[in-house]
Amino acid sequence: MKPKIWLSSPHMGGTELNYIHEAFDTNWVAPLGPNVDNFEKDITAFLKEDVHAAALSAGTAGIHLALILAGVQPGDEVICQSMTFSASANPIAYLSAIPVFVDSETDTWNMSPQWLEAAIKDRIAKGKTPKAIIPVHLYGMPAKMQEIMAIAAQYDIPVIEDAAEALGSHIDGKMCGTYGAMSILSFNGNKIITTSGGGALVAHDAAIVAKARFLATQARDAAPHYEHTHIGYNYRMSNICAGIGRGQMEVLAKRIDQRRAVYQQYYNKLKGIKGITLLDEPAGYFSNRWLSTILVNPAETGAITRETLRLALDEENIESRPLWKPMHLQPVFKDSPFYGDGTSEKLFENGLCLPSGSNLTADDMQRIFRVIDKVFN
Repeated sequence: MKPKIWLSSPHMGGTELNYIHEAFDTNWVAPLGPNVDNFEKDITAFLKEDVHAAALSAGTAGIHLALILAGVQPGDEVICQSMTFSASANPIAYLSAIPVFVDSETDTWNMSPQWLEAAIKDRIAKGKTPKAIIPVHLYGMPAKMQEIMAIAAQYDIPVIEDAAEALGSHIDGKMCGTYGAMSILSFNGNKIITTSGGGALVAHDAAIVAKARFLATQARDAAPHYEHTHIGYNYRMSNICAGIGRGQMEVLAKRIDQRRAVYQQYYNKLKGIKGITLLDEPAGYFSNRWLSTILVNPAETGAITRETLRLALDEENIESRPLWKPMHLQPVFKDSPFYGDGTSEKLFENGLCLPSGSNLTADDMQRIFRVIDKVFN
Protein backbone atom coordinates (compact mmCIF):
# COMPACT_ATOMS: atom_id res chain seq x y z
CA MET A 1 0.00 0.00 0.00
CA LYS A 2 1.19 3.50 -0.77
CA PRO A 3 2.16 5.60 2.27
CA LYS A 4 -0.67 7.64 3.75
CA ILE A 5 -0.94 11.32 2.95
CA TRP A 6 -2.80 12.87 5.87
CA LEU A 7 -5.15 15.81 5.80
CA SER A 8 -3.16 17.68 8.46
CA SER A 9 -0.61 15.88 10.59
CA PRO A 10 1.64 17.15 13.41
CA HIS A 11 4.89 18.76 12.29
CA MET A 12 7.60 19.05 14.90
CA GLY A 13 10.20 21.79 14.71
CA GLY A 14 13.05 20.05 16.52
CA THR A 15 13.38 22.07 19.73
CA GLU A 16 10.31 20.62 21.48
CA LEU A 17 12.41 17.90 23.12
CA ASN A 18 14.65 20.53 24.71
CA TYR A 19 11.72 21.86 26.74
CA ILE A 20 10.46 18.36 27.52
CA HIS A 21 13.90 17.25 28.71
CA GLU A 22 14.12 20.37 30.85
CA ALA A 23 10.81 19.42 32.46
CA PHE A 24 12.09 15.92 33.17
CA ASP A 25 15.47 17.13 34.44
CA THR A 26 13.79 19.53 36.88
CA ASN A 27 11.01 17.04 37.74
CA TRP A 28 8.31 19.45 36.49
CA VAL A 29 6.23 16.61 35.09
CA ALA A 30 3.24 17.42 37.26
CA PRO A 31 0.49 19.73 36.00
CA LEU A 32 1.59 23.34 35.56
CA GLY A 33 5.16 24.57 35.81
CA PRO A 34 7.58 26.89 33.96
CA ASN A 35 6.69 25.62 30.49
CA VAL A 36 3.03 26.49 31.05
CA ASP A 37 3.89 29.99 32.27
CA ASN A 38 6.24 30.64 29.37
CA PHE A 39 3.95 29.11 26.76
CA GLU A 40 1.24 31.53 27.87
CA LYS A 41 3.71 34.40 27.47
CA ASP A 42 4.66 33.12 23.99
CA ILE A 43 0.99 33.10 22.96
CA THR A 44 0.32 36.63 24.16
CA ALA A 45 3.51 37.95 22.56
CA PHE A 46 2.50 36.43 19.22
CA LEU A 47 -0.97 37.98 19.37
CA LYS A 48 0.68 41.42 19.58
CA GLU A 49 -1.86 43.02 21.91
CA ASP A 50 -2.32 43.55 25.61
CA VAL A 51 -3.96 40.18 26.15
CA HIS A 52 -3.61 37.40 28.69
CA ALA A 53 -3.82 33.63 28.13
CA ALA A 54 -4.64 30.53 30.16
CA ALA A 55 -3.20 27.33 28.70
CA LEU A 56 -5.79 24.57 28.88
CA SER A 57 -6.26 20.90 28.08
CA ALA A 58 -8.36 21.66 24.98
CA GLY A 59 -9.97 24.47 23.03
CA THR A 60 -13.32 22.94 23.98
CA ALA A 61 -12.45 23.49 27.63
CA GLY A 62 -11.83 27.13 26.76
CA ILE A 63 -15.29 27.57 25.26
CA HIS A 64 -16.86 25.84 28.28
CA LEU A 65 -15.04 28.15 30.70
CA ALA A 66 -15.82 31.21 28.58
CA LEU A 67 -19.54 30.42 28.66
CA ILE A 68 -19.39 30.00 32.43
CA LEU A 69 -17.54 33.30 32.79
CA ALA A 70 -20.16 34.95 30.54
CA GLY A 71 -22.79 33.88 33.06
CA VAL A 72 -24.58 31.32 30.89
CA GLN A 73 -27.14 29.36 32.90
CA PRO A 74 -29.47 26.43 32.12
CA GLY A 75 -32.16 27.54 29.69
CA ASP A 76 -30.19 30.54 28.42
CA GLU A 77 -29.66 30.91 24.69
CA VAL A 78 -26.26 31.19 23.00
CA ILE A 79 -25.84 32.07 19.33
CA CYS A 80 -23.35 29.85 17.55
CA GLN A 81 -22.12 29.61 13.98
CA SER A 82 -23.79 26.60 12.40
CA MET A 83 -20.97 25.63 10.04
CA THR A 84 -18.29 24.50 12.47
CA PHE A 85 -16.95 21.51 14.35
CA SER A 86 -19.21 20.27 17.14
CA ALA A 87 -16.72 21.45 19.79
CA SER A 88 -17.92 25.01 19.17
CA ALA A 89 -21.47 24.07 20.17
CA ASN A 90 -21.16 21.16 22.60
CA PRO A 91 -20.16 23.31 25.61
CA ILE A 92 -23.48 25.16 25.27
CA ALA A 93 -25.18 21.84 25.92
CA TYR A 94 -22.80 21.08 28.83
CA LEU A 95 -24.47 23.99 30.61
CA SER A 96 -28.00 22.92 29.64
CA ALA A 97 -28.26 26.10 27.60
CA ILE A 98 -29.85 26.29 24.14
CA PRO A 99 -27.75 26.80 20.99
CA VAL A 100 -29.23 29.11 18.37
CA PHE A 101 -27.51 28.45 15.06
CA VAL A 102 -26.71 31.10 12.46
CA ASP A 103 -25.88 30.46 8.82
CA SER A 104 -22.73 31.35 6.87
CA GLU A 105 -22.09 34.03 4.28
CA THR A 106 -20.28 33.32 1.01
CA ASP A 107 -17.29 35.68 1.34
CA THR A 108 -15.58 33.83 4.22
CA TRP A 109 -17.97 30.88 4.85
CA ASN A 110 -18.28 32.13 8.43
CA MET A 111 -21.13 33.61 10.48
CA SER A 112 -23.36 35.89 8.45
CA PRO A 113 -23.71 39.29 10.14
CA GLN A 114 -27.13 39.71 8.51
CA TRP A 115 -28.49 36.42 9.84
CA LEU A 116 -26.82 37.10 13.19
CA GLU A 117 -28.78 40.32 13.62
CA ALA A 118 -31.97 38.66 12.40
CA ALA A 119 -31.50 35.91 14.99
CA ILE A 120 -30.87 38.41 17.82
CA LYS A 121 -33.94 40.46 16.95
CA ASP A 122 -36.16 37.40 16.76
CA ARG A 123 -34.88 35.87 20.00
CA ILE A 124 -35.41 39.21 21.81
CA ALA A 125 -38.93 39.40 20.35
CA LYS A 126 -39.52 35.92 21.76
CA GLY A 127 -38.37 37.12 25.21
CA LYS A 128 -34.86 35.64 25.18
CA THR A 129 -31.85 37.91 24.76
CA PRO A 130 -28.89 35.66 23.85
CA LYS A 131 -26.19 35.50 26.52
CA ALA A 132 -23.24 35.13 24.11
CA ILE A 133 -22.25 34.89 20.43
CA ILE A 134 -19.74 32.31 19.14
CA PRO A 135 -18.36 33.12 15.67
CA VAL A 136 -15.74 30.77 14.20
CA HIS A 137 -12.84 31.40 11.81
CA LEU A 138 -13.25 28.35 9.56
CA TYR A 139 -10.12 26.76 8.12
CA GLY A 140 -8.12 29.83 9.14
CA MET A 141 -10.23 32.38 7.23
CA PRO A 142 -11.22 35.27 9.52
CA ALA A 143 -14.93 35.87 10.02
CA LYS A 144 -16.37 39.35 9.38
CA MET A 145 -15.41 40.41 12.88
CA GLN A 146 -15.84 44.16 12.52
CA GLU A 147 -19.49 43.70 11.56
CA ILE A 148 -20.08 40.94 14.10
CA MET A 149 -18.52 42.97 16.93
CA ALA A 150 -20.58 46.05 15.99
CA ILE A 151 -23.82 44.04 16.11
CA ALA A 152 -22.80 42.43 19.41
CA ALA A 153 -22.04 45.85 20.90
CA GLN A 154 -25.37 47.24 19.71
CA TYR A 155 -27.24 44.55 21.65
CA ASP A 156 -24.70 44.33 24.50
CA ILE A 157 -23.97 40.62 23.97
CA PRO A 158 -20.44 39.31 24.66
CA VAL A 159 -18.55 37.61 21.85
CA ILE A 160 -16.66 34.38 22.48
CA GLU A 161 -14.34 34.15 19.48
CA ASP A 162 -13.56 30.61 18.33
CA ALA A 163 -10.11 31.03 16.79
CA ALA A 164 -9.25 27.33 17.10
CA GLU A 165 -8.31 27.08 13.43
CA ALA A 166 -6.96 30.60 12.97
CA LEU A 167 -3.77 31.14 14.97
CA GLY A 168 -1.79 33.64 12.89
CA SER A 169 -4.74 34.82 10.79
CA HIS A 170 -5.64 38.50 10.96
CA ILE A 171 -7.68 41.35 9.53
CA ASP A 172 -5.60 44.45 8.73
CA GLY A 173 -3.01 43.23 11.23
CA LYS A 174 -5.41 42.61 14.14
CA MET A 175 -4.97 38.99 15.08
CA CYS A 176 -7.78 36.48 15.27
CA GLY A 177 -8.12 35.63 18.94
CA THR A 178 -8.03 39.29 20.04
CA TYR A 179 -11.53 40.44 19.02
CA GLY A 180 -13.84 38.77 21.51
CA ALA A 181 -14.49 39.52 25.14
CA MET A 182 -12.96 36.05 25.37
CA SER A 183 -11.33 33.99 22.63
CA ILE A 184 -10.13 30.43 22.37
CA LEU A 185 -7.28 28.74 20.54
CA SER A 186 -6.67 25.05 19.83
CA PHE A 187 -3.43 23.08 19.76
CA ASN A 188 -4.97 19.75 18.85
CA GLY A 189 -2.81 17.33 16.86
CA ASN A 190 -4.15 18.49 13.49
CA LYS A 191 -3.83 22.24 14.07
CA ILE A 192 -1.21 24.55 12.60
CA ILE A 193 0.88 23.97 15.74
CA THR A 194 0.18 21.35 18.38
CA THR A 195 0.78 20.52 22.01
CA SER A 196 -0.46 16.96 21.34
CA GLY A 197 -3.80 18.07 22.74
CA GLY A 198 -4.49 21.46 24.23
CA GLY A 199 -5.92 24.92 23.88
CA ALA A 200 -6.03 28.34 25.45
CA LEU A 201 -8.48 30.97 26.63
CA VAL A 202 -7.44 34.52 25.73
CA ALA A 203 -8.87 37.81 27.01
CA HIS A 204 -7.84 41.46 27.33
CA ASP A 205 -9.10 41.48 30.94
CA ALA A 206 -6.51 39.88 33.23
CA ALA A 207 -9.20 39.20 35.85
CA ILE A 208 -11.15 37.03 33.39
CA VAL A 209 -8.08 34.93 32.63
CA ALA A 210 -7.25 34.64 36.34
CA LYS A 211 -10.78 33.37 36.97
CA ALA A 212 -10.43 30.91 34.08
CA ARG A 213 -7.20 29.55 35.58
CA PHE A 214 -8.92 29.22 38.96
CA LEU A 215 -11.87 27.29 37.54
CA ALA A 216 -9.55 25.16 35.39
CA THR A 217 -7.59 23.97 38.45
CA GLN A 218 -10.60 22.53 40.29
CA ALA A 219 -11.51 25.96 41.73
CA ARG A 220 -9.39 25.42 44.80
CA ASP A 221 -9.68 28.36 47.18
CA ALA A 222 -6.68 29.87 48.96
CA ALA A 223 -6.46 27.73 52.09
CA PRO A 224 -3.99 25.22 53.59
CA HIS A 225 -6.61 22.51 53.05
CA TYR A 226 -8.84 21.80 50.05
CA GLU A 227 -11.58 24.41 50.18
CA HIS A 228 -14.08 24.93 47.33
CA THR A 229 -16.74 27.60 46.96
CA HIS A 230 -17.17 27.04 43.20
CA ILE A 231 -17.48 24.00 40.95
CA GLY A 232 -14.12 23.50 39.28
CA TYR A 233 -12.68 21.57 36.36
CA ASN A 234 -9.47 19.71 35.58
CA TYR A 235 -8.76 21.79 32.47
CA ARG A 236 -5.18 23.04 32.81
CA MET A 237 -2.46 22.11 30.33
CA SER A 238 0.37 19.92 31.62
CA ASN A 239 3.94 21.19 31.81
CA ILE A 240 5.03 18.47 29.36
CA CYS A 241 2.48 19.44 26.72
CA ALA A 242 3.33 23.11 27.19
CA GLY A 243 6.96 22.21 26.48
CA ILE A 244 5.88 20.89 23.09
CA GLY A 245 3.98 24.14 22.59
CA ARG A 246 7.03 26.29 23.35
CA GLY A 247 9.01 24.48 20.67
CA GLN A 248 6.11 24.77 18.23
CA MET A 249 5.78 28.52 18.79
CA GLU A 250 9.35 28.91 17.53
CA VAL A 251 8.28 27.63 14.10
CA LEU A 252 4.75 29.04 13.93
CA ALA A 253 5.59 31.79 11.42
CA LYS A 254 7.28 29.20 9.22
CA ARG A 255 4.29 26.84 9.48
CA ILE A 256 1.95 29.63 8.34
CA ASP A 257 4.18 30.31 5.33
CA GLN A 258 4.26 26.59 4.50
CA ARG A 259 0.48 26.19 4.72
CA ARG A 260 -0.04 29.24 2.55
CA ALA A 261 2.44 27.81 0.03
CA VAL A 262 0.41 24.58 -0.10
CA TYR A 263 -2.72 26.62 -0.80
CA GLN A 264 -0.91 28.51 -3.56
CA GLN A 265 0.06 25.23 -5.22
CA TYR A 266 -3.57 24.13 -5.18
CA TYR A 267 -4.64 27.51 -6.53
CA ASN A 268 -2.19 27.28 -9.42
CA LYS A 269 -3.29 23.73 -10.18
CA LEU A 270 -7.05 24.17 -9.89
CA LYS A 271 -7.78 27.73 -11.04
CA GLY A 272 -8.30 26.64 -14.63
CA ILE A 273 -10.65 23.73 -13.93
CA LYS A 274 -14.24 24.63 -14.71
CA GLY A 275 -16.51 24.10 -11.70
CA ILE A 276 -13.75 24.29 -9.06
CA THR A 277 -13.56 27.36 -6.81
CA LEU A 278 -11.20 28.21 -3.97
CA LEU A 279 -11.88 30.64 -1.11
CA ASP A 280 -10.18 33.98 -1.75
CA GLU A 281 -9.09 36.34 1.01
CA PRO A 282 -11.25 39.49 1.15
CA ALA A 283 -9.34 42.78 1.06
CA GLY A 284 -7.34 43.21 4.27
CA TYR A 285 -7.83 39.59 5.33
CA PHE A 286 -4.93 37.21 5.95
CA SER A 287 -5.64 33.49 6.40
CA ASN A 288 -3.15 31.05 7.86
CA ARG A 289 -4.67 28.56 5.36
CA TRP A 290 -4.85 25.89 8.04
CA LEU A 291 -6.75 23.79 5.53
CA SER A 292 -6.97 24.35 1.79
CA THR A 293 -10.59 23.94 0.74
CA ILE A 294 -12.45 23.83 -2.57
CA LEU A 295 -16.00 23.78 -3.86
CA VAL A 296 -16.89 21.35 -6.64
CA ASN A 297 -19.94 22.33 -8.70
CA PRO A 298 -21.18 19.20 -10.52
CA ALA A 299 -23.32 21.32 -12.84
CA GLU A 300 -20.07 22.69 -14.32
CA THR A 301 -17.73 19.70 -13.98
CA GLY A 302 -19.71 17.19 -16.01
CA ALA A 303 -21.31 15.61 -12.92
CA ILE A 304 -18.02 15.23 -11.05
CA THR A 305 -18.79 15.88 -7.38
CA ARG A 306 -16.72 16.48 -4.28
CA GLU A 307 -17.38 12.80 -3.46
CA THR A 308 -15.97 11.72 -6.81
CA LEU A 309 -12.72 13.46 -5.94
CA ARG A 310 -12.71 12.39 -2.30
CA LEU A 311 -13.15 8.73 -3.16
CA ALA A 312 -10.49 8.91 -5.88
CA LEU A 313 -8.03 10.38 -3.36
CA ASP A 314 -9.00 7.78 -0.77
CA GLU A 315 -8.30 5.00 -3.29
CA GLU A 316 -4.72 6.29 -3.45
CA ASN A 317 -4.46 6.40 0.38
CA ILE A 318 -4.77 10.21 0.43
CA GLU A 319 -6.96 11.70 3.13
CA SER A 320 -9.43 14.46 2.29
CA ARG A 321 -12.63 15.41 4.06
CA PRO A 322 -15.97 17.12 3.35
CA LEU A 323 -16.43 20.56 4.85
CA TRP A 324 -18.01 20.66 8.30
CA LYS A 325 -21.59 19.43 8.33
CA PRO A 326 -23.60 22.35 9.75
CA MET A 327 -24.69 21.97 13.35
CA HIS A 328 -28.35 22.62 12.54
CA LEU A 329 -28.28 19.45 10.39
CA GLN A 330 -26.76 17.32 13.15
CA PRO A 331 -29.19 14.86 14.79
CA VAL A 332 -28.07 15.91 18.27
CA PHE A 333 -29.12 19.54 17.58
CA LYS A 334 -32.18 18.88 15.41
CA ASP A 335 -34.50 20.80 17.74
CA SER A 336 -32.31 23.91 18.01
CA PRO A 337 -33.38 27.20 16.38
CA PHE A 338 -31.66 28.08 13.10
CA TYR A 339 -31.51 31.32 11.10
CA GLY A 340 -30.26 31.25 7.53
CA ASP A 341 -30.83 30.74 3.83
CA GLY A 342 -29.11 27.41 3.21
CA THR A 343 -25.62 28.76 2.44
CA SER A 344 -23.86 26.40 4.85
CA GLU A 345 -25.84 23.43 3.51
CA LYS A 346 -24.64 24.16 -0.03
CA LEU A 347 -21.06 24.56 1.19
CA PHE A 348 -21.25 21.20 2.95
CA GLU A 349 -22.76 19.53 -0.11
CA ASN A 350 -20.04 20.73 -2.49
CA GLY A 351 -17.02 21.43 -0.27
CA LEU A 352 -13.85 19.40 0.26
CA CYS A 353 -10.79 19.88 2.47
CA LEU A 354 -7.59 18.84 0.70
CA PRO A 355 -4.37 17.62 2.35
CA SER A 356 -2.82 20.78 3.79
CA GLY A 357 -0.05 19.83 6.19
CA SER A 358 3.07 21.97 6.43
CA ASN A 359 5.08 18.73 6.12
CA LEU A 360 3.73 17.78 2.68
CA THR A 361 6.60 16.98 0.30
CA ALA A 362 6.90 17.73 -3.39
CA ASP A 363 6.27 14.04 -4.07
CA ASP A 364 3.13 14.17 -1.92
CA MET A 365 1.79 17.10 -3.92
CA GLN A 366 2.52 15.32 -7.19
CA ARG A 367 0.61 12.25 -5.98
CA ILE A 368 -2.37 14.48 -5.15
CA PHE A 369 -2.14 16.28 -8.49
CA ARG A 370 -2.06 13.00 -10.41
CA VAL A 371 -5.39 12.05 -8.83
CA ILE A 372 -6.83 15.46 -9.68
CA ASP A 373 -5.66 15.07 -13.29
CA LYS A 374 -7.16 11.59 -13.50
CA VAL A 375 -10.53 12.78 -12.17
CA PHE A 376 -10.86 15.94 -14.23
CA ASN A 377 -9.14 14.85 -17.45
